[in-house]
Amino acid sequence: MLRRNQLTFRLLMVLSLLLMPLSGRLPEASAAQRASQIDAMLVVDASNSMKTSDPNKIGNEAMKMFIDMLSAQGDKVGIIAYTDQIQREKALLEIKSTADKEDLKQFIDQLDRGPYTDTAVGIKEAVKVLQQGSDPSHEPMIVLLADGNNDFNKTKGRTQSQSDQELTQAVADANKSGIPVYTIGLNADGKLNKDALAQISKQTSGKAFSTDSADDLPQILSEIFASHLKLKIVPIQSINANGSYQDVTINVPNSNVLEANISIMSNKPVEVKLMDPTGASKSIPASDILFSESKSYSLLKLLSPVKGDWKLQVKGVAKDKIDINLVFNYDMELTMDPLPSKAYKKGDKIDIKSHLVSGGQNLQNNALYNNMTAKIIVTDLDTGDTKEVEMNNSGDLFEGTYKVADRHEYEIKVRAEDKSFYRETEPVKISAKAGGASTSNPLTGSDVPDKKSSPLLPIIIGVIALAVIAAAAYFILTAMRKANRGFVGQLVVEIRDENTGEKTYPQYKKLTAFKGKFNLHQVLQLAPELKETDKIMFVPGKNDRILLKNGSTVNIEKSGRVTDATQGLELKSGDRITIPLQSVDKTILIEYLV
Repeated sequence: MLRRNQLTFRLLMVLSLLLMPLSGRLPEASAAQRASQIDAMLVVDASNSMKTSDPNKIGNEAMKMFIDMLSAQGDKVGIIAYTDQIQREKALLEIKSTADKEDLKQFIDQLDRGPYTDTAVGIKEAVKVLQQGSDPSHEPMIVLLADGNNDFNKTKGRTQSQSDQELTQAVADANKSGIPVYTIGLNADGKLNKDALAQISKQTSGKAFSTDSADDLPQILSEIFASHLKLKIVPIQSINANGSYQDVTINVPNSNVLEANISIMSNKPVEVKLMDPTGASKSIPASDILFSESKSYSLLKLLSPVKGDWKLQVKGVAKDKIDINLVFNYDMELTMDPLPSKAYKKGDKIDIKSHLVSGGQNLQNNALYNNMTAKIIVTDLDTGDTKEVEMNNSGDLFEGTYKVADRHEYEIKVRAEDKSFYRETEPVKISAKAGGASTSNPLTGSDVPDKKSSPLLPIIIGVIALAVIAAAAYFILTAMRKANRGFVGQLVVEIRDENTGEKTYPQYKKLTAFKGKFNLHQVLQLAPELKETDKIMFVPGKNDRILLKNGSTVNIEKSGRVTDATQGLELKSGDRITIPLQSVDKTILIEYLV
């Protein structure tokens, strides 16, 4: 393992040096290549075993909702239903109208089931389709809906080993092609193979989810969209229906919103009305307002909505709880101006500028910038530590300065965000190692060697140098081992509003994507209002446990009592903690599961 880590580290260093001359040259061009369009393959297990894993065909509902959430025009989507072979397949289709979406949903309704299951078959075919037919300017992705279990036809001689080998290759091909696989585990019968699905997502930089209820679909699909397109789920307060129309405010924050996706979940039928910021009633549907519904959800899509407070009126059956999710889609990226150099010395100051870009042009939208914050994120590649430096918002760009802390190698990027989306620049690597260091004598402090030194001095210096090198090597290898230690399990996170008592849907945060350590603020998608959680750290523990270290001023409660976690609080599977925040009237509820 150690040798593999060393080789990986060296390989990354070589690759970073090879790629350094290319990074930062044409930020506008690279931003234009990352338009907010998706090329997606929906892959669903259509075996007979899904009759118990997914008796209500939640997988089909999820695919339909995914299609409804796609852009009105431009995205491409295909469908694969598999057993131990490809059962049905729909090639990548470019969405040009609502009729195209209806055609895809009708195809889903016609899917039938068959015997046996081989997940490798579905993933392999989806990767091949995207490699051959995906638009290079689009963001490719795969959504897999399955229970993660295989069932082979013994008469064909297919073995688990053969399937594993084929799946490993397909996943490697997906990762190489930059195709994340998002998995939705269907678990109605409690036989979900979470680990198998989680590994597929982890190895392709996707995310893994699980559910046994259609009620979870809006949250899951919204999170997949948010993760893939660097968006945030905007919380909308749930309402308890009273049989009359109830008002819900939908704030469109700026004129750069391409689409507002409003998903409405209720166990009973709902009726909706809509008024724009001027108070004018809007027809549903209309040319700029799309509406779709099924037995599990309703989705309202506003196309290029005007800035301001829209009023959504929702009428449901009395006492029925109605949950609403909101995701905005934007056509913009964040770029960082090229750095003047790739080599620096300890103490050097690096001025960094960053711009929002749309269509290859810098945005001149002061209203948009006014609602945003930005920070420089610097990762020390030698120790794995990360530092954040707040940037100034100058109205049409972000500016900040980073002072090189040590003679190490660093990765620098900028992250800008508001409450509904975030963007990150491509990372840039710099070096402040020996090439830029001082040449002074380490013993005398002089820039010139001491000619009157003892003849033994070179030997002494050599011994000291070797000792320092050995100590440094030990420190670096120890840091690398710590930085590469992985996590298992997941955190189930809920946020309770102490003013209303309402809780958010449980969010299942897989920990397998983290290495070394992470903070709670990262798990909470760096929401600005939850900033005080950034000093609550998690590190891997022994025996599938994790260690929580509280460096913040907030209290950590376990079993109803405040616990001192400054030196570390060990959490095993099933442990629950409560974190009442001080800056906002919210409480974070966390359960650790393996």
